[in-house]
Amino acid sequence: MSPQTVRNYVEEQGTEVIEKLLESMRRISMEILKGVKEVDISIDWTTKTWYGKPVEGLGSSAKGNSWNYATATTKYQNMVLLLAFVPQVNGMSKDEIVKLLMEQIVGMGLKVGLVTLDAGFYTVEVLKFISQFKFVIGVPVGDVKIYEEFDGEYTTNSKRHKKEEQVKFRLLVYGKESLRRGEDRGVLREATNLDLPKREVLKLYNKVRSPIETSYRNIKAFLPFTSSTKFIFRELIFVLAMIFYSLYTVFKNVMTREEFRLLLILCFLDDLSDLKDFIFNLEETLINTIDLFLWR
Repeated sequence: MSPQTVRNYVEEQGTEVIEKLLESMRRISMEILKGVKEVDISIDWTTKTWYGKPVEGLGSSAKGNSWNYATATTKYQNMVLLLAFVPQVNGMSKDEIVKLLMEQIVGMGLKVGLVTLDAGFYTVEVLKFISQFKFVIGVPVGDVKIYEEFDGEYTTNSKRHKKEEQVKFRLLVYGKESLRRGEDRGVLREATNLDLPKREVLKLYNKVRSPIETSYRNIKAFLPFTSSTKFIFRELIFVLAMIFYSLYTVFKNVMTREEFRLLLILCFLDDLSDLKDFIFNLEETLINTIDLFLWR
């Protein structure tokens, strides 16, 4: 089957195919999380940049143009599991992204114990929303301008908001700052509502948040190349890469990534003449394979 046939089918079906595949991804994670009611999650986004003409519906980066995707993950038994996914498009605010991801997680029947976010999500609106949960979020140096060790109450000073709309939180600044050419070096700042010793907050933040970067590296390792500039098709192949990554988390302790790729070839040697049946039967194949390898 030609790549163009696949692209045409996806573009005709729209988001229906993607939603079906996302459900497969969530089922893989829930299969592993059987019996777990509360999870600590990390939220972040990743960017795929290209240098062609602008394409409608995409976010933008500092250089060129980009497709931006946000995910929420949790770490369980040394596995980084994908729970939620949102494509970031023009006009979508950061708090909208966070809300959509959290809604997906709650919709899975999971309770959020702690949510961690990097400084890219630091806005008054995001702070207001995540304050209903236990949270730790990175804070940009330019926003707080505190360069010494600090642990105390802080109030946002957003110029886009009135005084009564500002948010108070516990601000933590670790280490003294060494400035060189105006750069911020060696100092971490966090906003939190946790009532824990300062260093324990940092340790917990690193524990929960760090694995999401590893998940993005692995997802991109499964991401096929395409020259298509169609937003819906780009989103599809990223979701497929997420599914393969999710399945890989089950196998990674018993085989290398290259061996896993060979396994995928064996799993999907079926006749692809009916693309619709293939895509919508993908979920059953993945879940049955997981059941087999999780069986003890």
